[in-house]
Amino acid sequence: MTIATSPGLVTPRLRTARRATAAAFAAQGFLFAVLLTHLPQFEERHGIDDGTVTLVVLGVSLLAGVGSVVAEAPARRRGSSVALTCGLVTIVAATVVIALAPDLPVLFVGFGCYGLGVGAVDAGSNMQAVAVQRGYGRSILTSFHAWWSGAGIVGALWVALGERIGLSLPAGLLIAAAAAALLAAFARRGILPGRELPVPAGTTETISVPWRPVLLLGSAMACFYVADAGVSNWSALYLHDLLGAAAGTAALGFAAYQGAALTSRAAGDQLVRRIGAVATVRIGALVGIGGFALAVLAPNAGVAIAGFALVGLGLPVVAPLCFSAAGALAPGATDAVVARVNVFNYLGAVVGGVTVGLVGTTVDLRAGFVVPLVLAIALVVLARGFVPHTVVRRTEDTR
Repeated sequence: MTIATSPGLVTPRLRTARRATAAAFAAQGFLFAVLLTHLPQFEERHGIDDGTVTLVVLGVSLLAGVGSVVAEAPARRRGSSVALTCGLVTIVAATVVIALAPDLPVLFVGFGCYGLGVGAVDAGSNMQAVAVQRGYGRSILTSFHAWWSGAGIVGALWVALGERIGLSLPAGLLIAAAAAALLAAFARRGILPGRELPVPAGTTETISVPWRPVLLLGSAMACFYVADAGVSNWSALYLHDLLGAAAGTAALGFAAYQGAALTSRAAGDQLVRRIGAVATVRIGALVGIGGFALAVLAPNAGVAIAGFALVGLGLPVVAPLCFSAAGALAPGATDAVVARVNVFNYLGAVVGGVTVGLVGTTVDLRAGFVVPLVLAIALVVLARGFVPHTVVRRTEDTR
């Protein structure tokens, strides 16, 4: 995706696009947190167990990967704004279906549609973010992911408030869907068309994207999401079952991680401008290694929560910087590259959720968290994939 402005010339249109893209990230993060933190209520309302919930989460992650790949086609033909808009409409509509589902088949259909939609939103919003960053001419991409994290915290607080005031599950979800619809409408009014600039008549242009940098970035993305899924899915059980924390205290591991992630992403762009993406990723990985080591060796819940907070301070900058580096690989094929790298997001989420849980079931969750610790070490090596790299365009005159 290319923007027809000079780098660094921040026009009113670009500012509008930045606000609109931030709204799209916020809509996605808000609904994701609302659905994730409502999982216990789904179990009670529909009489399902933890195994079924695990299968639903796994199915959503797999379908989100499909949705990300599918989003590439409309983005190529009509621009990423179409892919993003369709995805936003889908996740809002799916949330309504989930809220009103009278039985399990309808509930599963709703979550399936949500998975497809959230993959399209993830790909489309990052395509837009890369385009806006290119127009600004400086690193701003981590700020968009900060909006996602911040909205996720708001979503979790909304669910907690609903529980306190006795709001029913359908009512809470429908209100959340309405709020997300307002954010989506705001985003739709301001996002960029997202079409590539046309090639001059009488010429053909071939853009060959080398696999090596794509795989390096994708591997880094997967490593981060293994860690992210591990903390998101298993930190509460680790704190409660192994370290004896009360249920309320156990939830603080996830809260500490997300709060620190918001801080990390809010400050990430400034760090990139000062020391570069490679150094930022390496420093983030080292902080994440320290955080996981602290959590694994923790003698009590307080130390483990501090460890998860450290993980949040270090690793969450990796995902936005992956998209930023991917967008620079092929300026004429940005949407395709972003969509492909985004698939590794869901690969990591699936692997992280399953592997940490599998090791935790076989041994214990203390051993389970060694898995993301090892992958955080791998990120130190993979950081070299964030060196600025642009593919060579080959343009041939056919006249």
